Amino acid sequence: MKKRAALPSADWQWENAVAGAAAGLATVTFSHPLDVVRTRFQVYDGRISNVPAYRNTPHALYAIARSEGFRGLYAGFYPAVLGSTISWGLYFFFYSKAKQRYLRNREELSPGLHLASAAEAGALVCFCTNPLWLVKTRLQLQTPNQIRPYTGFHDALRTIIKEEGWRALYKGLMPGLFMVTHGAIQFTAYEEFRKFLVSSKAQENENTLATAADLLDSVDYATLGASSKLADILTTYPFQVVRSRLQQRPSTTGVPRYIDSWHVVKETARFEGVRGFYRGITPNMLKNVPAASVTFIVYENVLNLLKMSRREY
Repeated sequence: MKKRAALPSADWQWENAVAGAAAGLATVTFSHPLDVVRTRFQVYDGRISNVPAYRNTPHALYAIARSEGFRGLYAGFYPAVLGSTISWGLYFFFYSKAKQRYLRNREELSPGLHLASAAEAGALVCFCTNPLWLVKTRLQLQTPNQIRPYTGFHDALRTIIKEEGWRALYKGLMPGLFMVTHGAIQFTAYEEFRKFLVSSKAQENENTLATAADLLDSVDYATLGASSKLADILTTYPFQVVRSRLQQRPSTTGVPRYIDSWHVVKETARFEGVRGFYRGITPNMLKNVPAASVTFIVYENVLNLLKMSRREY
C-alpha cells in the first residue's frame, strides 16, 4: 500500500471542522436535560417568572419529567443539536485557521496568541449562531401553561420574526460576544494543560520526538477537557445568565421583561445580589464539565482517525 508524506497542517482544516461537529453532537445528546434545567434556573428571579420554582437540580429534573415528560426534558433539542454541531464545527475550524495564521514565522504560539485565536473563532461563531440559541432558550422555557406556545423550531422562528422582527433573533448578542472569553479561556487552558502534559509524558518516556497522539489517551483528553471547562465556567457564567434573561419571550402584550444587558445587570444586582448571577451553576457544572470531557475525547480521536486515513491510501 502506497503511503505519502504527511500533508501540511493547512490541509487539515476540514478534518478539524468534522471532528468538532461530531464532538458537538455527542455533547448535546448526552447533556440536554441539564441544559433545560440550567436555563430555567437562570431566568427564575423569585419575583415574576413564567417557569416553576425548583428546589434543586434533582427536583427540577423530576418535576419536569413528571409534568412534561420526555419532551419537556428535551425541549429545544433540535436547535441545540443544530447550534452546537454548527458552533463546534465552525469553532474548531476558525480556531485552527487562526492558529495557523499566527504560527507563520513562529515556532510555537504563546498563551496570548492562543487566547487571540480562540476569541476570534468565538466572535465569528457567535454572529452565525445567535438566532439558534435564542430559539432554543424560548423552547426550553415553555411550560404546559404557556399561552400561545411555539409548536416547534420552525414555528418559533416564524413567530419571532413576525411578531418581533428579525432583530429579535439577535437578542443576547452583546453578552454572547462577551462570552467569547468562555471559549477563549477554555481553549487557552486546554492548550496550556495539554502542552504541559505532553512535555511531562515525553520526559518520562525519554522520547522528545513523540507527538501528542502517541503520548495521550482518552483519559488524558477527558481530564484536560474537564479542567479547562472548570476554569472557563467560574469566570464567564454571569454572562450566560444575562443572555438567557434577555432572550425570554415577551409578555402577551409584547413588552420584553428586560430592555438591554445593562437593565438585566441592574435588576439582578438590586433584587438578587451576586447570587443571582450564578443561578443554575450547579446543573451547568454537571452538564458542562463531563460534556467537555466527552467533547475533547471525541474531537481528538476523530481528528487523529481522519489524519491517519489521509496519510494512507
